[in-house]
Amino acid sequence: MTTQDTDILTIETKKFGTVDVNKNAIFNFVSPIIGFNEHKNYTIIDYKPDSPFKWLQSMEDMDLAFPVTLCSFFNIDYQFDIPDEEAQKLDIQNPDDVFVCNIANIPMSNPQGATINMLAPIVINIKNKKAMQLVLKNTDFQVRYKLFDNGLKE
Repeated sequence: MTTQDTDILTIETKKFGTVDVNKNAIFNFVSPIIGFNEHKNYTIIDYKPDSPFKWLQSMEDMDLAFPVTLCSFFNIDYQFDIPDEEAQKLDIQNPDDVFVCNIANIPMSNPQGATINMLAPIVINIKNKKAMQLVLKNTDFQVRYKLFDNGLKE
């Protein structure tokens, strides 16, 4: 990791090579992504601007990046309440400051089999850069919600 100027970091990632990251676009996870407790700082990389998928890149481990997407891109009605305790951890003052995305699983051998985790969204307070993976309770949202209907009937 090198510094080009005061606001830009140049990082060398495994998946994307050399990438410039604005320091103001680095999020601190106050509650970690499940299974990745040691990784606290991430940024979102828009590797292919025309793609519905972006990458949540760890700033501590350049080999670690999660594909993420927005439910709204796929016309999925996705609404939930953030419990008070988690809202306090993120210091949410205004609902407009909240950005929500979902981790995707895109099989290399079958991209049409892509799923997203709707049960544990990534919630980011864009104003203060605090983030968390929020595990929703008392909901029917799925861990592996299928994004594409491939037309196959079972």
